[in-house]
Amino acid sequence: MQLFYASGASSLAPHILLEESGLDYVAEKVNLDVKTWSKGNYNVINPKSYVPSLRIEDGTVLTECAVILEYIASQVPDKQLMGQYDSAIYWEQRIWLNYVATELHKNFISPFRKGNWLPNTVESKKLVYDRVLPRLKYVDEALKGCDYLVDHHFSAPDAYLFLFVMTNWLTRLEYGFDQLDNLKKFDKNMRKRDSVQAVLKQEGRPHSLQDQAK
Repeated sequence: MQLFYASGASSLAPHILLEESGLDYVAEKVNLDVKTWSKGNYNVINPKSYVPSLRIEDGTVLTECAVILEYIASQVPDKQLMGQYDSAIYWEQRIWLNYVATELHKNFISPFRKGNWLPNTVESKKLVYDRVLPRLKYVDEALKGCDYLVDHHFSAPDAYLFLFVMTNWLTRLEYGFDQLDNLKKFDKNMRKRDSVQAVLKQEGRPHSLQDQAK
């Protein structure tokens, strides 16, 4: 499999889950400023022009972070990265995957982004913070007394959530963890995982908050 990623982007979540899974994969870095990768035009791979994308063994290219996470988890059922289909745990995990995708992910970057960049002006950062803080408080409350989102063990939604409470999103936007003590603890625990440490080291410095194409 080939994972197309940009450092510090939402592709971080499937990158972590691939490390957790033990599956064989190759990580292909994408330059979001000019939409290229090592073999040319990235838009040929994914016409949506963003990451992540996952090209699987038969050549099919999967897009959308939550879908890719569930696909990876489905390949290693013994790892319990998603619950058994149609179980109560599975549906709870699906709820969290969709909540993170729609209520956190999109509200962090839309409608105030230009291209693939996070908000980078005082006004846009305040608008985004006002929008995401109530949603982050909801997640913070759900994590009260829990190390992970579902059934007290690491699963696909945790990889997605970590993206939004780690340094290169909350702290990169200078939001911090005020009023979010449980998320702060979650972030600290996630950083101890071997998969997270390996991916952060591999990806290196996050992609720019500024449009570098000009």
